[in-house]
Amino acid sequence: MPPDDGVEVERTERIMADFLTGLFKSAGPKLAIGAGLGGIGLLVAGMIDRPAGKGGEAIRPAPEPGEAVAAAPAEPHPVERSRSQPMAVDPHALAVKRVLKIDGPFRHGDYVWDESGAPATGPVIITIDLKAQTLSVFRAGYEIGAAVILYGADDKPSPLGAFPITEKDADHVSNLYDAPMPYMLRLTNDGVAIHGSDVQWGNATHGCIGVPTPFAKKLFGVTKLGDVAIITNGRMLDVSKAQVGA
Repeated sequence: MPPDDGVEVERTERIMADFLTGLFKSAGPKLAIGAGLGGIGLLVAGMIDRPAGKGGEAIRPAPEPGEAVAAAPAEPHPVERSRSQPMAVDPHALAVKRVLKIDGPFRHGDYVWDESGAPATGPVIITIDLKAQTLSVFRAGYEIGAAVILYGADDKPSPLGAFPITEKDADHVSNLYDAPMPYMLRLTNDGVAIHGSDVQWGNATHGCIGVPTPFAKKLFGVTKLGDVAIITNGRMLDVSKAQVGA
């Protein structure tokens, strides 16, 4: 690590803190899990657990050796991947134009969905932050949904990286655990998916991302094969130019 990285991190965090202060004043209280950051906690969770890299850096999972970088639009026939084979994502596809304005606390079982003011069509990207325990859905850069999640326990952790949706099944039942997985969006060929769950404090999954079932139904309706889900542990998207609310 270059010797001046610590100084740069401190300077960036001060700038981000000033930005957040102004944002909260204009937008009011946002979503919060416990005493953590609010509705854009998913987007700025790096303030809690600072990742390597500079503030505002777009999430960019490392490509596999020799692998071409994938653009945001959905692939007609997405390649199946395992937990250890995340894809690369063009950082320009991750530009955030709007985040939802949500007042009040954000607890397990809670979710929001608001497509008003967002484009009716456009690429869909799902961002999942395990540290913030939140999932956000963006269409053409506009956040249209957010939810508190369940994720993998220590012996079955959720993988980090970007994964395309390779299968959709509204009435799926796990062939490994004989458990219902409503509105399943498969991300890997070794058992990781987003699906409806009973999202309660203390629950966990075997690596999947569990969301409230009514939210899962809405998410199922706006996604297609090849849409990308990006799973991080505190990385953030750049929201410095994002509009707040409709």
